[in-house]
Amino acid sequence: MGVVVAAALRAGGSRVSWSPEGRGPATRDRAERAGLVAVDDPAALAAVDVVFSVCPPAAAEAVAGQVAALGFAGLFVDANAVSPARLGRITELVSATGARVVDGSLFGPRWAGDRTRLYLAGHPADRDLVAGLFAGTDVVPVAMDGGAGSASALKMSHTTFQKSARALAALAHAMAAGAGVSEHLRSEAEGMESPLGQPGTLPVVAAKAWRWAPEMREAADSLAAHGLPPGLATAAGEVLALWEADRDATGLSVDDVLARLRSTGPRQPTGSAPP
Repeated sequence: MGVVVAAALRAGGSRVSWSPEGRGPATRDRAERAGLVAVDDPAALAAVDVVFSVCPPAAAEAVAGQVAALGFAGLFVDANAVSPARLGRITELVSATGARVVDGSLFGPRWAGDRTRLYLAGHPADRDLVAGLFAGTDVVPVAMDGGAGSASALKMSHTTFQKSARALAALAHAMAAGAGVSEHLRSEAEGMESPLGQPGTLPVVAAKAWRWAPEMREAADSLAAHGLPPGLATAAGEVLALWEADRDATGLSVDDVLARLRSTGPRQPTGSAPP
């Protein structure tokens, strides 16, 4: 998603720099094809006007700390899938050097021809400045009336359902496969507008799960902060974590990814006494 944001910024007329330090060949290739300017000395990034942080949620706070260590005093846009509480800690880190923070959350296209949305929350002047950078591009900025934390809360609300539903669908299909009833489950789920009716998408879920599992922990923290039970989000994260070895994998089959969810023997249900 970072390259999508960067490409839109370039289309809007901005000069976009990035730090290749510690990044792999695939990331470097995407950045080069998007026309981004590589900056070998990360310290040079301290002189830019706006920093966008788009990374896996588990790394978001560390990235903010690295930016703060550079003495950055511009506008910091955190567009990561993090809880409002973590956004608060990120804000403390970067604001200590005089930077201002805009809370952002990204939502990819929902259908063919749809565009990516970037929800923005924070001080109105800063929020609107960031929105203006995307005018006329393939990323649609959506200004939110709530203060910083609103965009992160929206992302966590969406994540709670969207990622949990995929983990539940995977478990359902894995159990059906183990019981020899997959054909019947697929027949019943056929045509459903839910992940249960789309088992062919599970290999893609498995390849993305290394990012989604930490995101579910952020969602669990957000639910708990609102006095809501976090257990479903926590459990979904545990399911997704079983696909850690399939990070960004291609060529996986549905059978492959369902097999990853099975232990060598029956699991003891939580809270149940042994028979």
